[in-house]
Amino acid sequence: MFGYVYINKPELKVKDYEAYRSVYCSLCKALGKHYSVFARFILNYDCTFLSLLLMSKSDECPGFKKGRCTFNPLKKCNYTIKAEDSLAKAAALTVITSYYKLLDSIEDSGFFKKAGCLLIKPFFSSWHKKAERNFPEYERIVKEMYFSQLECEKSDDVCLDMAAEPTAKMLKSIMLLESKNQSEEKIFAQFGYHLGRWIYLMDAAADIDEDSKSGNFNPFLIKFGEKVKVDLKEVDGTISQSCFLLTKAYDLIDKKRFKDILDNIVYSGLPHKQRIIIYPERKN
Repeated sequence: MFGYVYINKPELKVKDYEAYRSVYCSLCKALGKHYSVFARFILNYDCTFLSLLLMSKSDECPGFKKGRCTFNPLKKCNYTIKAEDSLAKAAALTVITSYYKLLDSIEDSGFFKKAGCLLIKPFFSSWHKKAERNFPEYERIVKEMYFSQLECEKSDDVCLDMAAEPTAKMLKSIMLLESKNQSEEKIFAQFGYHLGRWIYLMDAAADIDEDSKSGNFNPFLIKFGEKVKVDLKEVDGTISQSCFLLTKAYDLIDKKRFKDILDNIVYSGLPHKQRIIIYPERKN
């Protein structure tokens, strides 16, 4: 995951922001509990969103309790209770996707960054083995995505849609694991697919400058030929298409709680983040 699925804080009520922070801190705590205190450093907003979404569907309503931050004992935090299953799933997905992202960085990076990644790989490997053991379906899905992506990037006739397909299929499969009936399968498949596609294209758009200098694979550079020819309006339109389709699927998801927070992320946070990435000169 890449951290693009985030709230638009100015548009969120204070009480909802506090609830969001509670889930974020709870996921951080779950990473430390299940894997390692150092695993807390791979915490990301994308999997916080997954935690919220899973909790919103649960029959059991989570509560909150006060606690102390592990990294800053002077800081008080709110933590969720009765949400262990949702947090454990999100923590495992955080670990597994971070492990394969590290492998990708080792594959594509220059000498110094690659050396740094190799130094921390033993830690990631240890966490990954535990996550794989606890959630083998997550491992199968993400591993399949990783190797499909590698194969795709080596193809001579790769295109934008082909490049985004592995990540789109990955999140589609992850979401399908949570469906309870045929109706939910269709909704979650559409939502997961287009959220995955949106995330991949967002990351590609964010890396255009860097990939142009390094020569790394980037589907937008493949499409337009070189950085100076990249049409930002077309990039924006392509990404917006998936944003629109995932929103339509999201509308159909039955949410028992956290609706205002989830609405903020999907309707406001995603478009806001998209504008910042594609048009960095426009801060608002």
